[in-house]
Amino acid sequence: MSNRWGAVAAYALVAASTQLLWLTFAPITTDAAEHYGVSTGAIGWLANVFPLLYVVLAIPAGIALDRWFRVALTLGAVLTAAGGLIRLVGDQYSVVLAGQLLVAVAQPLVLNAITRVAGSYLAESDRPRGIAAGSAGTFAGMVAAFLMGSVMDIHTLLVTQAAIAVASAVALVAALRVPAQYHRSAESSGFAAFRETWRDPFIRRLCALVFVPFGAFVSLTTWTEALLAPAGVSADQAGIVLIANVIAGVVGSALIPVWATKRRRELWIILVAVAVTAASCLALAIAPGFALAVLVFTLFGFLLLPALPIVLELSERRVSSSEGAAAGLIWLSGNLGGLIVAGVVGALVNHPASAFLLMAAVVLAAIPLLRSLRSDVDVLPSISTEGHS
Repeated sequence: MSNRWGAVAAYALVAASTQLLWLTFAPITTDAAEHYGVSTGAIGWLANVFPLLYVVLAIPAGIALDRWFRVALTLGAVLTAAGGLIRLVGDQYSVVLAGQLLVAVAQPLVLNAITRVAGSYLAESDRPRGIAAGSAGTFAGMVAAFLMGSVMDIHTLLVTQAAIAVASAVALVAALRVPAQYHRSAESSGFAAFRETWRDPFIRRLCALVFVPFGAFVSLTTWTEALLAPAGVSADQAGIVLIANVIAGVVGSALIPVWATKRRRELWIILVAVAVTAASCLALAIAPGFALAVLVFTLFGFLLLPALPIVLELSERRVSSSEGAAAGLIWLSGNLGGLIVAGVVGALVNHPASAFLLMAAVVLAAIPLLRSLRSDVDVLPSISTEGHS
């Protein structure tokens, strides 16, 4: 039992490492631009390559995980560590960009595996906990990136993050030596599995649902500083708002999905998250300010971020043996939502009230999708979360 949960814990560490390396320069954009002698836009691309490559690689990564699970996940962990190490080779922007590109290639192999790790190493009763733990690890990596960037110089930051990535990869490679206990063989694999998964209208509706809250979350976190600056919120205060948001998301992701699955309240929780997030955007459109931003970002972070592990758990229950393809589709939709919604909101960055109103409207678009999912979720098999593997 400890070995099986050890695989989940090691996976969560590697997932956290991908987010840690992704957001390395987010809290120090200006300082990094001065350090490397490039524009702040160039520093932004050190993070922007991640969602762009995810959109391209999500499906191939999901197929690889369904066909060669342990090999593909091991490759993702090793490439993440290698990307962290490459950033130490030289103190030039091109070297750091090369490392970021390598981690960006690895990220889909790691994040798409979350449901497969839980399905392979945990009994059915423990899978919601495993998916929640993996998701919480992902968000914890974001928190660590924000915190480390605020207290370390660039060299120390890169060395520390490389060490974490290497140690996490070693732990996961060792954990994956334990054979999977519960995985069922897929009736189809490769692109056939992808086509079969995509034909399922339930999976397509889950993808559409993820597009909305993920897009809103990425937009809110991407443009927080710019949208709140006219209200007198400083860059340091915007950082506090983001840290509070993601910490609340880590706590929520560890607690809410298991509770929701146990009580069959998955869609109800997402509906509450949608309502709270829309209300938060409306409040910021009317009366933006630091105190209000801390409050509402904490509230919707606690409720909205758990929507992702809830959706992933629903997809795992639906497709069972094609978790990689389903997770790939869901992550693809989420990242695509982030790119599109954040891009549209970026055009309104000089009009904060309009931007917040737009994000409220985008979030509310999830309500009809939730209604369309209700009948399918009701007939999914129940999972007892009382037992332990």
